[in-house]
Amino acid sequence: MNMDTIRQARLSWLFVGLLAILCVVLVIIQNHWTSEVSRAEQERLRSGLQNDLNRLSRDFNNEITNSCTALLPTSSDVEQQGAEAAYASHYARWKESHDRMFSRIALVVPRAGTLDFLLLDLNANRFLPAEWPDSWSSMRDRLLSRASGPGPPPFAAIESSLIDLPRFGSTESGFREKEWLVVELDLDYVRTAMLPDLLQRHLASGGKLDYQAEVISGAEGARPIYQSNSERITKADASVPLMDVNYGRIMRREGGPTPPPSPPDTAQGRWRLLVRHQAGSLETIAARARWRNLAISAGILMLIMATVAALVRFSRQAQQLADLQMNFVAGVSHELRTPLTVIRTAAFNLRGKLAGRPDQVERYGKLIQEESEKLAAMVEQVLQFASTKAGHVIRQRQPISVESLITAGLRSTRVVLAGPNLVVEQHLEEGLPMVLADEVALKHALQNLVDNAVKYGTEGSNWIGISAAAVSDENGAAVEIRVADRGPGIPLDEQPHIFDPFFRGRRAVQDQVHGTGLGLNLVKKIVEAHGGTIHVRSEPMQATEFVVRIPAAPPEFQDEFAHTIGRG
Repeated sequence: MNMDTIRQARLSWLFVGLLAILCVVLVIIQNHWTSEVSRAEQERLRSGLQNDLNRLSRDFNNEITNSCTALLPTSSDVEQQGAEAAYASHYARWKESHDRMFSRIALVVPRAGTLDFLLLDLNANRFLPAEWPDSWSSMRDRLLSRASGPGPPPFAAIESSLIDLPRFGSTESGFREKEWLVVELDLDYVRTAMLPDLLQRHLASGGKLDYQAEVISGAEGARPIYQSNSERITKADASVPLMDVNYGRIMRREGGPTPPPSPPDTAQGRWRLLVRHQAGSLETIAARARWRNLAISAGILMLIMATVAALVRFSRQAQQLADLQMNFVAGVSHELRTPLTVIRTAAFNLRGKLAGRPDQVERYGKLIQEESEKLAAMVEQVLQFASTKAGHVIRQRQPISVESLITAGLRSTRVVLAGPNLVVEQHLEEGLPMVLADEVALKHALQNLVDNAVKYGTEGSNWIGISAAAVSDENGAAVEIRVADRGPGIPLDEQPHIFDPFFRGRRAVQDQVHGTGLGLNLVKKIVEAHGGTIHVRSEPMQATEFVVRIPAAPPEFQDEFAHTIGRG
């Protein structure tokens, strides 16, 4: 690796480090921003929920106030029809367009220090004398007090479902309450119809109620009046008062006197509606949203980091590939220059005085032949590499005998040029199955393996071994070919890269062994194109062995080939 490459690698990692620091800073800032957004979102949700509850409370109170207003007759109606008939007729008109909101309605008339109690028959629309219900005792005491003089103002009753509606008129002692219409809310109707409808209208999203709701009576020790489910709400996200009847609007309908002020607690309503989100609380929702935003932000930052790291890695690989290609161009140029120089020199010598000497002519002719074969092999290797890049690794396949393939391959390798000192040990198992192969391509692959063994593995030991045997694995029958040498071996750190294009080991570069770095890459592509595998076994400073496994031809090709041989 040259200094420029080292400097570029350092700059790349420096850039990645600065980007990592920037991402950490962004994470810290994002965490702060997300916390602020989460708090703002929580406040927004709480404010929006409170506004929805306020509208719900207003609609609830208005519906009760409007119904109470519709039940009260005017003074002229009472004078013309009588009190009982006037109140009964107003109830009948109200009932035509409303559900049964009230469970009991009574008319209370003060008379000689006592109270006449008339209960309305809701079906017959008639008032009938009746006894005061036990649950209305506090209401009776209030009205008695008010009949004898100024008493507690309206809406101060203990019973949370009772509403007293006074009618004012002129008396001997002045303008004061003449009778009361007392109504009792139908709690079953409130629980099953009125409150669920209002909750769906104001709090539902997409037809689904996301909140648990509970209505309690503050006047009766927080007794639950309504619950959307069986759980009590211990910590509400928001609350709003209910049952705050607008007496001012009821009693001003005839221009009557301003009603006395309500006690402080009545401004809060008799009931209170509590709501809590089904997820647990608004804090939980905001926290989930915060963690979700943080996770998305962290994922984006990690993706950015991974992308930058991948770009740096790919850039380094591209730079390394460019260096390898430059080395390849330089190596090929050198490889071409050497045989061309030898051929030109030999041709020049043959034109001179040596032309008349047969022994020298033969010598130079042999030299030209050898160098020409080197050139042809190099050009063929480059062309074949280009062909593999275009997707044409092998051509037509046919049944081939592995023994003949190995024999033919040895005739065209460096084994022939190495001389008699080279020992080639062959172990070819008898009866090897045939393989479906492109004979030219597979022979080229075997030649390349043998050439590499001669070129790199005969230093200190002029021996190479070639063996072939039938094997079987989970993929079926195959032929395994091994090419071994007893040379210096391949370093462990280089073994994963020996099949990469343009790769050449350190020893080959240092010893200036000629080569292009394409041979083993072509071998791997050819073997894999035949459906086979190749791997290397090498012990540094001991030996190297390449193991090629090619699938055997199907049985019908085996039989056909045997039949053809027998007829021949």
